[in-house]
Amino acid sequence: MVNVTLGGLPIVLHAGAADQSDSPLLGEAVVRMSAGAGVKMSHWSKAAGSISLAGWMPPGLDGLDYSQPLVLCLTAQECMVDVGLVFALTSMPRPDVAPWAQALIGSDWVRAACAYAAGVATVSAVPGATLYMVQWMPTYSVFASKPPKSTSTSTGSFGTEIVWEEV
Repeated sequence: MVNVTLGGLPIVLHAGAADQSDSPLLGEAVVRMSAGAGVKMSHWSKAAGSISLAGWMPPGLDGLDYSQPLVLCLTAQECMVDVGLVFALTSMPRPDVAPWAQALIGSDWVRAACAYAAGVATVSAVPGATLYMVQWMPTYSVFASKPPKSTSTSTGSFGTEIVWEEV
């Protein structure tokens, strides 16, 4: 089983199944030209999100140095679909889980061979395929604050939410 990790520490299932969310942080704006035509200007793009936990034990992350960037390895998958075989991934894959691929043949997705190097996943062609999909679990260098915690004595559970932003 692959766990979410933060700062090299795995968040084990006893601390709760990690509910993960992410959203883009974008340095962009739509500007209007003199005739009113819109032009999108993008300066940068980063990721941000949260991890919510509710389990039978605390996640054990109190000893992390939250003043420094931490490596966050997620299990929520990133996904790209295209007619081509070469995919420039939008985030770094986890070092312990290689990207994987599928090919659409008719209405069925079938496993396809996938190689990864230097931010690019290359899928091996599959006869009869009309689309290809590459998926991976991302890794980010993030800033996070020491997360708030809750304890329920009536249910014997511990809860926490980790909010993060890509460095």
